[in-house]
Amino acid sequence: MDNRFNEVLPLFDPLNKEFSPSSCIIDIFSSWFSFHHYNKYSNDILIAHSCQLNNIAITFSLDHSCTLVVTDTGIKNNVATSITHIHVCDKPIIKTLHHIGNIISTKAELFAIRCSISQAINIQEISKIIVITDSIYAAKRIFDPFLHPYQIHLASISNELRKFFLLSSNNSIKFWKCPSRCSWSLYKVVDRETKQFCHTLIFPCKLSWDFNKKSKCDNIIKNWKMTFQALDLKGHHFLDLVNNDDNLIKLSYVNGRSWLKYFGHSNSLCVRAMRAIVNHAPISEYRLRFFPQEEFKCPCSLYPIEIR
Repeated sequence: MDNRFNEVLPLFDPLNKEFSPSSCIIDIFSSWFSFHHYNKYSNDILIAHSCQLNNIAITFSLDHSCTLVVTDTGIKNNVATSITHIHVCDKPIIKTLHHIGNIISTKAELFAIRCSISQAINIQEISKIIVITDSIYAAKRIFDPFLHPYQIHLASISNELRKFFLLSSNNSIKFWKCPSRCSWSLYKVVDRETKQFCHTLIFPCKLSWDFNKKSKCDNIIKNWKMTFQALDLKGHHFLDLVNNDDNLIKLSYVNGRSWLKYFGHSNSLCVRAMRAIVNHAPISEYRLRFFPQEEFKCPCSLYPIEIR
């Protein structure tokens, strides 16, 4: 990569030794860290997940070598606010607050995790760290060696974790997801403080590269939605896709998009999906509209017309 690119966008650091194939912490210390997700499909699982977090808090409250890091990030008026509480022996010993304008939530969450890890590993006699966050997706980016605009944070986190892991083979870090609706006591406090904090930018603030990209993409989607609906370009045969809760799937470009990620791996499958969505597939319903002289009965003989 041309070094001039780093001078313009100092967020990228592809040549950092932390990302070299021979020294990535994901390869060397793969058993020193873990991620614990939450299945959002069941309220019973949510209750069980909350009980697990309670058990972790109780266990850690009795062990002075363990620290519990609870962090949350919120965005209001284009200002990202990150609040972190670090607990040792059931007592919050460190509280931090950071806010900055015109960045996306992932970068703010990574910065909060970066600061909290740096503070936690410098606490005397700490060997186990538990990070509780609402964004497990952002935490996973720590171990992503590919090119993206968060590398400057990941290089710093990787360096800190490498030093921490090398101190002892018993040292470890775990990331647990805690959704807002879980109402777990320790996370609820941080989440409430984040939502209550309101800061408005008075002076002009620089736009980060990814925030500017997000703003452009949001405007494109907004204009497309308005044009698609207002000018009746949707037509009468466009298939609206719904999720497991029968809610309409909205157009999106984040996290692998809303539904294209399920078809994008195969060109032929993607073509078939597009033809089905616009109802221009080689089925009887299509032939009846455009070629009524052809056979349009369903091959299974259970329905008069073959439809999508």
